[in-house]
Amino acid sequence: MNPLRHVAIRLGAQSWLPRYARYIIAADESLQKLSGGRLALLALAGLPELVLTVRGRKTGEPRTTPLLCVPHAGGWLVAGSNWGHPRTPAWVYNLREADEATVTFGGRSTTVSVRVAEGAEREQLWREMVTVWPNYDRYAERTDRQIPLFVLTPRS
Repeated sequence: MNPLRHVAIRLGAQSWLPRYARYIIAADESLQKLSGGRLALLALAGLPELVLTVRGRKTGEPRTTPLLCVPHAGGWLVAGSNWGHPRTPAWVYNLREADEATVTFGGRSTTVSVRVAEGAEREQLWREMVTVWPNYDRYAERTDRQIPLFVLTPRS
């Protein structure tokens, strides 16, 4: 196992980390841009990361966000955790309104359909998410909102 993964998980558990979110995201986006999408902060730690592009619900302009993901059944799972912050991240609102989005994973772009996992399915998928990033449980404890879990499935 990548030793940086343990460091990333420990850092991810810190309650002060969300204050630096915009800097972390900016650094990750810069690294991806400089490497042509071949390197990302999470990938350096041995964690799966995708870049989500979805149209803004108000502007219609494409919005891009790097996200920790869990590969699942030929697609991906992503959670709108925002490190347990009380506010839902903006990309969640855009994704909820979208019929489709684009995922770039491993340098390949794929159009995906989007749906929110609910009920028993959500609980099962949440457990799968926690095996990859144990801090999701910690984030759920930090916030009063239910963290949305999205299933992104490649379109044929």
